Amino acid sequence: MKEVKLLDVDGNVKKQTMSKQKLKTISGKLKKASKAHAGQAKQIDGVISAMPMKKSSALKKISSACKTAAKRKFKVWPSAYASGWGVRCTRAGGPSKFGGGKKKKK
Repeated sequence: MKEVKLLDVDGNVKKQTMSKQKLKTISGKLKKASKAHAGQAKQIDGVISAMPMKKSSALKKISSACKTAAKRKFKVWPSAYASGWGVRCTRAGGPSKFGGGKKKKK
């Protein structure tokens, strides 16, 4: 996300955050408009390239303990069900914190 400063009709500065995708669309439209706007599009592209990349949660790895627990629980590894369970287990903090756990004896 990039913080962008905009001006109101009154001249007051208003801040707004924009995603990379939105900035890329604006840049593309400016490139098509005219030569003067193409310079502005180059500036926006420079800002986009300088922005840090965020790693999405989908690219993070499943912990080894959860992977092992998923292999014990499901017949096929890797499968959609097993890897989904492994991801949920990793997010919960491990196999001991995920699921029903052991029941106490009376």
